[in-house]
Amino acid sequence: MKQYLDLLRHVRQRGARKQQRAALSDGRRPEVLSVFGYQFRHDLQAGFPLMTTKRMPFGAIVYELLWFLSGSTNVAYLRQHNVRIWDQWADERGELGSIYGKQWRRWQKPGGGTIDQIAMLVEGIRRVAADPNAPEARRLLLTAWNPGDMPPPHVPTGCHTLAQFNVTAGRLSCQLYQRSADLFLGVPFNIASYSLLTHLLAKVTGLDVGEYIHTFGDAHIYDNHFAQVDEQLIRTPRPLPRLELDEAIGDIDSVRFEQVRLRDYEPYPPLKGEVAV
Repeated sequence: MKQYLDLLRHVRQRGARKQQRAALSDGRRPEVLSVFGYQFRHDLQAGFPLMTTKRMPFGAIVYELLWFLSGSTNVAYLRQHNVRIWDQWADERGELGSIYGKQWRRWQKPGGGTIDQIAMLVEGIRRVAADPNAPEARRLLLTAWNPGDMPPPHVPTGCHTLAQFNVTAGRLSCQLYQRSADLFLGVPFNIASYSLLTHLLAKVTGLDVGEYIHTFGDAHIYDNHFAQVDEQLIRTPRPLPRLELDEAIGDIDSVRFEQVRLRDYEPYPPLKGEVAV
């Protein structure tokens, strides 16, 4: 995906070198190259934006999104499917606190009660699809940043802070605002995850897909990922894969892993890198 590689190149060449708080397993705190403010766009009709310059674990991306949609904040479901990407932040019971799943499905209201943002989003998209002048047209929002209900400070939450959806000419588009972006490890997951979410929301509301737009706050590359990023930048992107969704999908809450399939994915070999916690 050229847009992502252009961002890597921009940060690698023009990023400011900064210290940060997270540490590697040996205790060292890697520095980052950081740029504040960036945006790219991708036409979802042109292919599914899964990185081809390194192999991505698409199954883990699907399981993580289904986990978010379930409202869970415990890693037990992920571990059952051999997905370990959240293990470093879970406590001894597997709990992560008030992260994405809770905020998406059980946003705490002042004075008690909760709001199911996903259910509201689906209903809002349907109303706008039926009537472009519906009041929800500019209110199709999904937010993970709840200052009054945050997990422990060491747990990453609200990194992908706010997604806004738009219905135009029968197509659903998504713009993600990401306040903090680990470009090598996290962002390829985020791109694929929100693109998949857009496809699923379009499927259950009878729409086609439009654009995926990614807007960044602090976009950074950790110094222990420089060599891997440089390797990606000399690899020529290959054709994007196709996403195939089962025709039986009709409800966002009943999507099953086997109903989401990837076709024609032929990436370069994987590139590994340690996450700073």
